[in-house]
Amino acid sequence: LTENKDIHSATTNFESFKRHRAPDRVSMSVPITLSCTDYTKVAIESSSKKAVALTTQMGEVVAILRDPEIYPNRKEEIIARMFGVIDPGHPYIQQINKGGDHLIGGEVELLDRIRYNDGLDRWRKTSTEIMAEFEEKGADTVYAFQTRNPTHAGHAYLMRSAGENLKKEGYKKPVLWLSPLGGWTKEDDVPLDVRVKQHEEVLNSGLEHPGGLDPATTVMAIWPSPMVYAGPTEVQFHAKSRRSAGASYFVVGRDPAGMKGSHLAEAHPDDDLYDGDHGRYVLQNSPGIGSMKMLSFVKVMYDITDNVMKVPDDGRPDDFISISGSKMRLLARNGAVPCSETDIPTDLVGSNCVPSGFMVPKGWDIVVDYYKNIDSPRWIPWSRPVVDPAASSRTEKSGKFGSLDFQLKHKDYESFWHDIPLRPSSGEDVVVNLVTEIPLRMTAKMEVQKALPGNPISQDSNSDGSPRYYTYGTPFFNYGYIPQTWEDPNLKDSLGNGGDNDPLDVMEIGSVRLEMGSITPCRVLGHLELIDEGEMDNKVLCIALSDPDAPRIHNIGDLERTKPGTVDRLKDWLKRYKTSDGKPENALASEDMTSAKEAMELIEETHMRWKNLCGKGAGYTSGDHGFWLAAPGCKGR
Repeated sequence: LTENKDIHSATTNFESFKRHRAPDRVSMSVPITLSCTDYTKVAIESSSKKAVALTTQMGEVVAILRDPEIYPNRKEEIIARMFGVIDPGHPYIQQINKGGDHLIGGEVELLDRIRYNDGLDRWRKTSTEIMAEFEEKGADTVYAFQTRNPTHAGHAYLMRSAGENLKKEGYKKPVLWLSPLGGWTKEDDVPLDVRVKQHEEVLNSGLEHPGGLDPATTVMAIWPSPMVYAGPTEVQFHAKSRRSAGASYFVVGRDPAGMKGSHLAEAHPDDDLYDGDHGRYVLQNSPGIGSMKMLSFVKVMYDITDNVMKVPDDGRPDDFISISGSKMRLLARNGAVPCSETDIPTDLVGSNCVPSGFMVPKGWDIVVDYYKNIDSPRWIPWSRPVVDPAASSRTEKSGKFGSLDFQLKHKDYESFWHDIPLRPSSGEDVVVNLVTEIPLRMTAKMEVQKALPGNPISQDSNSDGSPRYYTYGTPFFNYGYIPQTWEDPNLKDSLGNGGDNDPLDVMEIGSVRLEMGSITPCRVLGHLELIDEGEMDNKVLCIALSDPDAPRIHNIGDLERTKPGTVDRLKDWLKRYKTSDGKPENALASEDMTSAKEAMELIEETHMRWKNLCGKGAGYTSGDHGFWLAAPGCKGR
């Protein structure tokens, strides 16, 4: 797809190293890794296949990893070599420490072009496409400028000046690669869509504004790498990775890829982790940099005499003002308007105005819109695919899938919990209705919302308010619940654990991916009694009657004969799926799976408890527990 297959590949024979390695082989300063847990490692090693499907968090298969290799994830060593600092609160160090204990390697075969469907795909280009644009513009050299902030006139001055300096060196048509970083960034960085749309206005303004860039000599293309904030180590990766798409020069400034230490930093809490000059020094002496050259930033300030940002003139210091990033953010939050071109106040914040030459006007409007609506869910922090939930055609959705405002409701039933019948209208005694919340391979933790009107399906959240995903591995089952059931906290097991206050959970072990929100007749095989953080959280196992293996699987014995090892994998998942989030293992009340008959008795008991919840049971009437119960099937009309 990229026309770069095996371009930098060579087979390494670890049994016969030469005394001195070839001088042109240099390790990447930032390793590109994929971590996994024991769960995934065992699944790969126990499989007869020599390939692994790589999926998105939403379960879409995007690539195949051939001839997988698994090796230890030496987190401490990786952190020490990449960052060279001790800061447990560093956001990317935390990401590394959260990863699994193993790393997966192999040859990756992309199945199709990666599309994010977020309105920014036109700026996501392959190396071949980027180089073709350089050639189309007649470039005789290319200089790259990486951004993770909006571009103001100071940046534009540096980029323009770099081009002029290259002309002085003899180049006729130096072309700028404006390269916004598109991967993961920390939560307080400016979102990707804000940056890219602001950059679009910078290009649209051309050279008519001091903050604009010439589109005839500029190529904008998102670079997909995450930001790891590893300072001098990371800037080597930023520069050298741009060589793969034709850049010969890389513009670098003070403290590239750096950040302030967290309050947990050993030496520099709440201060710059790296010396501001170290990145440039390291980069210029970096092994493997080859013929690539660095273009260093210089400090620029705003000249109030002509409204242009430039290198300050020491002979007239009073004519230059500094507009820091923190001041820019404050002005944007306050909705600052352009200052008078002939009378720029010394107190910009007090006057709530921004110098007219600081940023292209429409670009400034985009920045103001962001900072005035910074808590809005509409922003795109970094590249994550916008996908359709592939829900049942009998459902209707609202909100953006992958965000907490997403909701899925059923067209035929007012409530996803109370109105769908427990069983199909006809069929075997051990068949129940399964409502699918999480389709096969999806890691987004979707669940029915008991307290919201209509009990829609939406994504669960973490303690910090972010959407929740499974991190233990990719589920090999469809997950959902049985409608019109309720695990009553007042119903205790032999150990005194009460029910988890949810509908009865189901793990469907077929091979077909069920649609989110679908209602599927499912043959009950048994159940496992999970103790999850002190609550009884029973898991019913079933197989969809529509699954190809359903005619052969009627009980747990059939399951193990048809799909050996399934029960053990389910038990491993249930006991350990929260450990990758730093939580302790769950426990099972028994390692043995119950029979289908015992599982049906549990289902009947939880159905009667649901009736009590709705005030329809023969036993006590339960409180409403803060649930929405006004559905026709419960306490409604």
